[in-house]
Amino acid sequence: MKPVIVVHGGAGTISSTQDAGCKAGVKQAALKGYDILKQGGSALDAVEEAVVVMEDDPHFNAGCGSVLNEKGEVEMDAIIMDGKDLSSGAVSAVRCIANPIKLARLVMEKTPHVLLTDRGASLFARAQGVAEVPGESLITEKSRKRWEDNLKPSSTPVLSQMHGNHEGGFGTVGAVAIDSAGNVACATSTGGMTNKMVGRVGDTPCIGSGGYADNLVGACSTTGEGEAIMKVTLARLILYHMQQGMSPADASDAALNYMKNRVESEGGVIVVSKSGDWTAKFSTNQMSWAAVKDDTLQCGVYHGENMTIPVSNVIASQ
Repeated sequence: MKPVIVVHGGAGTISSTQDAGCKAGVKQAALKGYDILKQGGSALDAVEEAVVVMEDDPHFNAGCGSVLNEKGEVEMDAIIMDGKDLSSGAVSAVRCIANPIKLARLVMEKTPHVLLTDRGASLFARAQGVAEVPGESLITEKSRKRWEDNLKPSSTPVLSQMHGNHEGGFGTVGAVAIDSAGNVACATSTGGMTNKMVGRVGDTPCIGSGGYADNLVGACSTTGEGEAIMKVTLARLILYHMQQGMSPADASDAALNYMKNRVESEGGVIVVSKSGDWTAKFSTNQMSWAAVKDDTLQCGVYHGENMTIPVSNVIASQ
């Protein structure tokens, strides 16, 4: 099996001053994951490390750069899933953790559980020796500005995040991959919705909503308004359509259209099938994404955009 990785940096509205940074970020993440796959690494390792790259990039709403809750604090969610045996680990409402996706994997491998939240996740992180970072180190100026603007009584935080004109896209990040052994995996990480209630948990850590992976079908990672995604279990819905014979692209379109018609919400998805076919689809204005297959990098932000570059050329230019 030829290895494939696809990543996204979140669906919504990405300002013209930020699209280059978002595109560079997803390209770097995809190349990191692909390098692992090319060396014979697992899809699980590839998606985890790709997401770490984006959690460390302040252009994205995950790790450093996460949006703030109503109290001006960072609370993050993440999920990782192995399509080989449906193992999954997730965390929600975690604070002071630089890379929640790494903690999610520890939940998967070191506990009998799938999801740990808030204080329990923090206690587990300490027990596993995961270093805490100051909460302020995860807050960027653009996240703070977005929070301050949405403290106004007339504000609409969800619309602001999905369709606003602020600097940056504030997007959830995710990755899907298939390795040379034919195993698929997914990973998704987010800071959630800006000005959310303390303790609010969105779709990201919910298996079947923020992500799903099954070797019998493929893998998916989603982005958008969490409440809407949970209502339609978007990731699992896409894989269901694929089980019925749809291609990744058609399945994604069908599920995104269903979400828009049924709950009046938009979003984006990345998908890879068990045969290595992949797609990146979104019903929002933009979504930063990148994919690598056959030593070729593809990426885009806008509808219809698909830059194609040989991986060797990208590496040579760095």
